[in-house]
Order: sequence, then C-alpha cells, then structure tokens
Amino acid sequence: MLRRLNDALPGLVLGIIVYGVILEFAGIWFVSDKLRYSTGLLIGIALACGMAVNMAAVLRDAVDIYGESGAQTKIIAKSILRYLVVVVVFFVMMRWNLGNLISAFLGVLGLKVSAYLSPLAHKYFIHWKSVLGRGDVSSDSGK
Repeated sequence: MLRRLNDALPGLVLGIIVYGVILEFAGIWFVSDKLRYSTGLLIGIALACGMAVNMAAVLRDAVDIYGESGAQTKIIAKSILRYLVVVVVFFVMMRWNLGNLISAFLGVLGLKVSAYLSPLAHKYFIHWKSVLGRGDVSSDSGK
C-alpha cells in the first residue's frame, strides 16, 4: 500500500520505526516515569509515520495536479495542515498530561533521522543483497 504512494515510503517508515525502537530501549533505562516516556515516544513515532505518508500523498498530488489553477495553494495548505496537526497533538499532550513531550518530539525527529539515513541504508542493503545473491560462497562453486 505504501509503495503505491512512493517507492521510498516503506523504507522511510521502517527507518522511523527502527529509530523509535532504538530510542525506546536506550531511553527507558534513564527515565523515572517510564510509562509517560513510552507513550510520548509512541505518539511521536506515530506522528512521524503519519507525516511521512502525508508528505508522500502531497507529493503525489503535486505531480498529478501540476499546472492546474490553485494547485500550489492546495499543496501549501496540505503542508501547513500537517504541521498544524503536530502542534495540536502536542498541545493536547501537554494539556492533559498524556505523555512526555520531549520524547514525543524525539519521536517526530525520527522522520528527519530516517530521511537522512535512508540513502545510506539503501546503499548498504543493495550492497549486501548483491554480495549474498552473487554466489560467492565456496559451496556454490561445485568443487
């Protein structure tokens, strides 16, 4: 489903989730309120995944409606709406004490971390796929 929007989207979402798991296991040892840390991080990771899907949808719309009147306005409105949702969710978290706001922010940063590391991870994935699929194993040589 994600690949229909953008070919890079599944890797980006996977990177966000891996980043969230690493933050969970690394940070859970150092905080006193483990439940609020975990819920804040989960909310942040969910927001980051939602933002990634929304960005892919906006990019798809930008390509599809390019040149139509008001296309740029629609794209800008959808992008502003994405950040407005993040601000509203953070405000709700703060108002009703639903999770740690700092861990939620770190979770949202998972979108940036995944986006920056995605080309590197893709490069190494392709490298290992070619190494393992080439038949360089000595048992494959038929000796």
